[in-house]
Amino acid sequence: MDGITLGRVSVLCTLLLWTFQGCRGAVTVTVPDKVEVLKGNLAKLPCTFSVSPASSSNLVEWYIEESGNRKRVAFRSEVGEQQNDDGTRLSGRVSIDESFALNIAAVQPFDELVYYCQVTAGAAGVGDASTMLKVFFAPEKPELTSPASQSIFVGGTTSSEIGKCVTMNGHPMPRIIWYKDEQPLPEVKDRQEKTYMVPAVVKEASGLFTIMSTLYMQPTKADKDSVFHCVVEYKMPGEQIKQNNSDTIKINLNYPSETATFVLVNADPVKEGDTVTMKCETDGNPQPEFDFSKDDKAIRGQDGLLVLKSVKRTDSGMYNCKGVDYDNLDADLTGTVALTVNYIDPVSVIPDQAQVVMLGDKVEWQCKTKASAAHTVHWMMGSKVLSQDGTLSLQEVNYDHVGEYKCVGAVPSVPGLTAEASVNLTVKGKPVIVAPAPGEVSKEGDMVTLKCSAYGLPSPQFTWQPSGKESVSVEGNMVVSTLSLQATADILSKGVSCEASNEHGSDKKSFPVSLKRAIDNSANRVLLSGNPVLTSADTQQGGSSGVVIAVVVCVLLLLLMVALIYFLNKKNKLPCGNKKKKEVTSGEVNNDIVVEMKTDKANEEAGLLNKRPPAGQ
Repeated sequence: MDGITLGRVSVLCTLLLWTFQGCRGAVTVTVPDKVEVLKGNLAKLPCTFSVSPASSSNLVEWYIEESGNRKRVAFRSEVGEQQNDDGTRLSGRVSIDESFALNIAAVQPFDELVYYCQVTAGAAGVGDASTMLKVFFAPEKPELTSPASQSIFVGGTTSSEIGKCVTMNGHPMPRIIWYKDEQPLPEVKDRQEKTYMVPAVVKEASGLFTIMSTLYMQPTKADKDSVFHCVVEYKMPGEQIKQNNSDTIKINLNYPSETATFVLVNADPVKEGDTVTMKCETDGNPQPEFDFSKDDKAIRGQDGLLVLKSVKRTDSGMYNCKGVDYDNLDADLTGTVALTVNYIDPVSVIPDQAQVVMLGDKVEWQCKTKASAAHTVHWMMGSKVLSQDGTLSLQEVNYDHVGEYKCVGAVPSVPGLTAEASVNLTVKGKPVIVAPAPGEVSKEGDMVTLKCSAYGLPSPQFTWQPSGKESVSVEGNMVVSTLSLQATADILSKGVSCEASNEHGSDKKSFPVSLKRAIDNSANRVLLSGNPVLTSADTQQGGSSGVVIAVVVCVLLLLLMVALIYFLNKKNKLPCGNKKKKEVTSGEVNNDIVVEMKTDKANEEAGLLNKRPPAGQ
């Protein structure tokens, strides 16, 4: 006997027993009202029960309801015996666990059914309860498309298709909401209305839903800038309501023109050389053809645009456009634009040729121009403004005045509208040597390089004393003579002179040459020509300058004492002066003076002569 037959026999016997014994027992079964699960997940349907009186032969069976009939999918006895039924939509995907809950793997939309948990408890009888399995799956983003015919005419008597919204693979069945300018449209299905929707639903083999909605309207001219989109609204577990938006579309409305506008597109004031664009358009769609003219002379334009390249002042004047809309022949579709082309004349300079003047002379230029509006005239050298009234006057010119001068005319009210002219100034005169830079060497005998820079026209000739290796170059308005020679003792003492001369005169300057002063960081001393000297006061640590002064004073006092003793000894006025003294040998005199005394006192005095300051001073 198979399991199914055994179960049926068991149920039949239980019913017969219950019939004969009357209501001597009770079975209470409890399940949730519904169980919610996402498609593809595991669904767990709980089932609890109580039996009175208690029974050890309880049998739990799970059924589904299809077409009004129950069909068992699995059973489990309280002693652990269980089996899944074959030939059901859940075969191979269900099981009953130890808590008698029905587990369904990989839930699909077609699993959304009413499930019964039935408990058979011997003498206590039979009890059952039903629960609903709800399956959810979020639909895809809705796709919004415009109709193949892009143009919709305003004023028609029938509604036109605005767009079609489609969303696929949702469960349970979602719904589509239409929006115009972020405002939802009422859901209307009556095709007699001016605005309505036509829905369509397809249930896929997977059990998921694909829904479509087509929007129809009789739009007005006010809808020319309207934006449409659709939203799919769907349910998710936990009573959640979610939405997903489509992209937006705009409709192309055709409507007659009523007025025309003709404007200058250029934002800045127009000046000579600019490209000018004028645009003519109406409040209708599509735009009509336009004719352009100036002073009753036709000008060719295209698509409502009139473009004038590199305009001149003669292009100023009144321009006209005219359109004809055959859907509204009574409309006045004309417009005018007043074009002003700003200009500035070339700048004239008097005198206009380059000026050559003598050093100390006066020079003056006059500059002027004309323009279509208030203008300014500035004289400039480089970026420096020298005059703002058109006159540039230089008194007692010098070599700093040599160079190019510009006269710049401008119209402040028209950005970029300028004109300019330039002149050059040349100054002739005797040479002037500028700022001679001294030379330095590390030690006597090293090579030193000196530069003698001078203004002058004609270019000066240079004479160096003493001479050496010389080269001449031009740096701007100056002529530069570079001299290299050996720094002898005479040069270190007297320096080097440079004389620049031309036909107008000469200038002479002396260039001192000295030894470099270097810092010996290890000994913290200033070195001059490689020999150590006393450290300067500002590099000594506290009190060192005072020690140096004390040492110098002591040395001077000792020298005075030695001189006094020597003088008294020569005059025989010392107490020991009647005694013989040791004669100083003739010939070269030693720099160190030594006096020898024959008496003990003389020895003491001799000790004074050889006294030296302590090493620490």
